[in-house]
Amino acid sequence: MYAVDFETPMNVLIENLAKLQAVELERTRVSQSIRALPAEVTQAELLLAEAQQAAAAANSELEREDRLREKIEREAETHRKKAAHFREQQDSVTTTAQAEAIEHELTFAKAEIERLENEEYASLERTEAQETALAAARAQVERRAEDLEETRVNVEARRQKLAQLLEEFGAEREMLRKQIDPDWLARFDRIVANRGTGIARGENQQCTGCRMGLRPQIWNQLREGELLNCDSCGRLIYWDDRMTPAPKAPQAEKARSDGHAIRRPSQAGAHS
Repeated sequence: MYAVDFETPMNVLIENLAKLQAVELERTRVSQSIRALPAEVTQAELLLAEAQQAAAAANSELEREDRLREKIEREAETHRKKAAHFREQQDSVTTTAQAEAIEHELTFAKAEIERLENEEYASLERTEAQETALAAARAQVERRAEDLEETRVNVEARRQKLAQLLEEFGAEREMLRKQIDPDWLARFDRIVANRGTGIARGENQQCTGCRMGLRPQIWNQLREGELLNCDSCGRLIYWDDRMTPAPKAPQAEKARSDGHAIRRPSQAGAHS
């Protein structure tokens, strides 16, 4: 069986192309990770904005209740003054009709004062709940602001680390490309442009790039160390005997009921 020898020119080429592809995939992964980092900051900013909106809404509700109580107090004060004025008039009434009219106005004023005082009490209860909600909302704003700052610091640290990694992969990529024959490199680049990857391993008589079966002739050529194109996806395919599954361990002979192994008949005995 042919064994891959990475000292031969073809197999050095295969190794370098496989390494180049691995580096390219890592560069892509790192680049995607870098591009995804701002989204984390954006999400933290969104959460902070939502907390700020909630705090602003709670504060608005609190201010609305304050304005409502001021209005209630003004209205109640107006009715109190009217009631006081009608009480003063009670001492100077001369007819029953006048007395009834004043009594009616007093009753109405008292009812309105009571209603407004009840509304004011209900407003105070709402205000107490809104003050609690506002305090919680402001605390949430503080937490979200801290989270945003922490996210920014964390993202920047990861960005720097990923940028350094990307630079290292870039240097390794350039080194590998210089070691590959320009014609093979051009073929590899064209396939990558169309397929995303340019080289795949042949395994179990299949191309691992597209999982399509390989013709026996192609499979035999691969096992002889050639670098070929897959008929289905066009990727360069190679074979590596280091990926061949290990042979199965020999199975023990079955034992007879008396504890002795059952002997298999010899070939001579089998044909006698």
